[in-house]
Amino acid sequence: MELSSPAFDDGEPIPRTYGYTETNVNPPLQVSSVPDEAAALALVMDDPDAVEPAGKIWDHWVVWNVDPTVSEIPEDWSAVGAVEGRNDYGETDYGGPNPPDGRHTYRFRLYALDTELDLDAGATAADLETAMEGHVVAEASLDGTYAP
Repeated sequence: MELSSPAFDDGEPIPRTYGYTETNVNPPLQVSSVPDEAAALALVMDDPDAVEPAGKIWDHWVVWNVDPTVSEIPEDWSAVGAVEGRNDYGETDYGGPNPPDGRHTYRFRLYALDTELDLDAGATAADLETAMEGHVVAEASLDGTYAP
């Protein structure tokens, strides 16, 4: 399974427009080679570099029960047909990069699951990780950087 974006290459800067204090909309993502046994996809965007300033990995976007036949998640996606969880801004949608102390790396992690998840909207990334245990059939990731 592969995850990419037409807006930035893996390991490269995420365009400023996708930042929390800018337009705060998700970048477009492209999904390919999803296994046939996938019943749903889950996506988590987080910031592992936030541990120093925030005391934890900061969750920016948590989505599950995405249709496994999707090949593109468009810019400013409304998550139609999927369920969104609560990010660490306390919101239930995409929350863009907003590093307080320098350049951070942001991870988009995509999971193919063998089942849809019975998880309420607003659940956290930790809740999602628990619900996914034993159901992940493939994973893909895309990293981007962002500086204040």
